[in-house]
Amino acid sequence: MSQRVNEVMTPVPVAVSPDTNLVEVGDLMRRHGIGDVLVVHDGRLLGLVTDRDIVVRAVAEHRDMARTAVSDVCSTNMITVEPAADAEEAVRLMRAHAVRRLPVVDGDRPIGMVSIGDLAVQRDERSALADISAEPPNI
Repeated sequence: MSQRVNEVMTPVPVAVSPDTNLVEVGDLMRRHGIGDVLVVHDGRLLGLVTDRDIVVRAVAEHRDMARTAVSDVCSTNMITVEPAADAEEAVRLMRAHAVRRLPVVDGDRPIGMVSIGDLAVQRDERSALADISAEPPNI
């Protein structure tokens, strides 16, 4: 039987306001052992920033991390999925858009995050990706 996104997602994703500086965002990523943070204003999803976004759009451009707002480097053209969607729909969206994670939204309000690792565990808990995803972060 197929699972729904809300059964495999990580609930209560880490989120910051658009004016949060990149030092704070990086610290949150380190403390939570994650590589992505949602950008939210008034409870509404505005963007997503990944550790790669920070490296490519800020570090490589020699930006001042303490003075650069996350809104300056986050992605705003996000692909999202609803919590009641079939997990296979999340897989299809990831493949079609070449992304590794999808914010789970109820309307425009983020309620979770589903990653390629979450879906790997759901599909085959003995796969190499599932094993890697199940390990605690190496921070």
